[in-house]
Amino acid sequence: MAKESSQTALHRVVVIVDENSNPFELGCATEVFGLRRPEIGRDLYDFGLCSPEPRTVMRDGFFTLTGVAGLEAADAADTLIVPNRPDVEVPRRPAVLDAVRRAHARGARLVGFCSGAFTLAEAGVLDGRRATAHWQWADSFRTRFPAVRLEPDVLFVDDGDILTAAGSAAALDLGLHVVRRDHGAEVANSVSRRLVFAAYRDGGQRQFVERPLPDLPDESLAPVLAWAQERLDSPLTVADLAARAVVSPATLHRRFRAQLGTTPLAWLTGERLALACRLIERGESRFEMVARRSGLGTAAHLRTLMRRETGITPSAYRRRFGPDTS
Repeated sequence: MAKESSQTALHRVVVIVDENSNPFELGCATEVFGLRRPEIGRDLYDFGLCSPEPRTVMRDGFFTLTGVAGLEAADAADTLIVPNRPDVEVPRRPAVLDAVRRAHARGARLVGFCSGAFTLAEAGVLDGRRATAHWQWADSFRTRFPAVRLEPDVLFVDDGDILTAAGSAAALDLGLHVVRRDHGAEVANSVSRRLVFAAYRDGGQRQFVERPLPDLPDESLAPVLAWAQERLDSPLTVADLAARAVVSPATLHRRFRAQLGTTPLAWLTGERLALACRLIERGESRFEMVARRSGLGTAAHLRTLMRRETGITPSAYRRRFGPDTS
């Protein structure tokens, strides 16, 4: 688990683990926020677990968690990841809900993976806010929490200080998004590569983060993706990608949907935006040059895409993640 590595305290991420919590989402949080990062050269977070009981039986009795801090550790969290579990109709412990409310009141960032949205909603912190949850619980969630603006057709929702992910694997998407928000695209991509989280997953929200190429069989899209990534500054089209893959544009669309869950054009735009972010982080201050080298054409187009996909302008991105901010 990450520890403080300098005189400046690291951002503290704490996960509340409660009875019947899901091990997978706990593993996702640990992988993204809890590991040391020698490949980056510094730790990113201070990470810890806490529980309302000394012994916590995980989902379906898979194992029992012991030796973690008490619930008071949640009061020191900068980011608090709330418990999620499959029994969404069972109320959460009052002590857990009180810890969530205290964290929200003092300005901590709250994160809910999968059914964790139910925990946040029960605590009352999602009223009037945007959130998502697993599709199979969407109707139940709407019935129980009509004041929450549920968006069930996205991978995750970033509503500022409260973030929610729809489903187990989407915990990785949201975790990488949080890393990108905190540390920039270069660092998020490094974490993604270590995870070998291969698929580019277009969820329609401000959730772009570059991911490594998929390690798929020869008939996969990996060769054409690698070819395109080396030519992002060229005027590539969907027809160009299809020709390289020796398939029709219609077949290429079907393969992208099946293997990557997105369209060729959306993938290409995402890759170009990722390159633009890296160029800005590495010190390129001329936005016309960034747009040209990333294949986005003009600075105006770059600004439009960055605002749409990241929520901030290129100038704001440079101030936050440029080389003079490290």
